[in-house]
Amino acid sequence: MARKIKTTKSPEERRAEAEALHATITEQVEALCESAAWTRFLEFARSFHHYSLNNLLLILAQKPEATQVAGYRTWQKLGRQVRKGERGIRIFGGRDVVTTAKDEETGEESETRRSRFFPVSVFDKSQTDAVAGVDDPGTIAHRLTGDDPAGILAAVVDYLTAEGWTVERAPIKGETNGYTTTDGTRRVVIDADLSPAQAAKTALHEAAHVILHAEQTAAEYVAHRGTKEAEAEATAYVVAGILNMDTSAYSVGYVAGWTGGDVETIKDTARNVLRAAHTLADAITEPETDDEAAAA
Repeated sequence: MARKIKTTKSPEERRAEAEALHATITEQVEALCESAAWTRFLEFARSFHHYSLNNLLLILAQKPEATQVAGYRTWQKLGRQVRKGERGIRIFGGRDVVTTAKDEETGEESETRRSRFFPVSVFDKSQTDAVAGVDDPGTIAHRLTGDDPAGILAAVVDYLTAEGWTVERAPIKGETNGYTTTDGTRRVVIDADLSPAQAAKTALHEAAHVILHAEQTAAEYVAHRGTKEAEAEATAYVVAGILNMDTSAYSVGYVAGWTGGDVETIKDTARNVLRAAHTLADAITEPETDDEAAAA
C-alpha cells in the first residue's frame, strides 16, 4: 500500500496556499539578487565558459549529475583543486586558425580563417575540493538539515515507483543531491548521504522533473536546463511548504542561480510549477479521517 501523508487541508486550500508560496519564493529570489552575496556569486559564475549544445550533450552523457564544469586551470583560479585520480569529461575545444596565402600573379596576400576542433578534458565541481582558506562564492544554496517528520521521502518514492520509476539512494560525489535520467531508463537517484530533510526536498525536486520533463529529449532538457531546474525546485519549495517544511535556505539560492536572477522567468514558469505542485501534492497526500484527527 502506498505511503501517503495525512492532511487536514482541502484541495482548494492547498491550491490557494500553492499560489501564495510561489509568490513568496519569487519575492525571496528578488531580495537575494539585491544582496552582496549575489554580487559575489555573479563574479564567480562569469568565470565559466558557455558550452555549445553538442558539448553540453557530451557532458550530460558522461556525467548526468554535472552542474558546473570548467577546465583544470580554471578551477585552480577559482580556488578549487581537481582531486587526484578524477577522470575528465571529454568534450571538444576549438580555436580559430588563420592562414595566409599569396597570389603568385598579383602578389596580393589573403587570409583564410577556419575553426579547428580538438578533444579536451573538463571537470565538474563535484570532482574538485576547495583550497583551504579560500571562500566559495558559488554557494548560495545551503543544504537543509534536520528530519522529515511528515514522511515526504517515503511518499514520493511510492508515488514514483507506482509511475514506473526506480528510485535509488546511492553516493553522489560533490554537491549534486540527485538526478533523473534522460536516457529512457526511468531512474531517479538521490544522494545516500543527505540529511532526511534534504533527501525529502530532493525527492520532490526529482518528482517535479518526472512530471514536467520526463517526455522531453536530452537535447530539449539541455537547451533549456536553467528554466527546467528552476521549475523543478520551485515545485519542490511549494509542495514542501504545503506540507509544513520550509526549504527556502536551499531553494531560493538554487532558483536564483539557475535563472540568473531573472524574476520574470520565475513568474513565466508559474503555470508549469503550480500544475506540477498540484499533481504531486494530490498524489502524496490523503485526507485525515475524523478518528485520526481525534487521536492527534
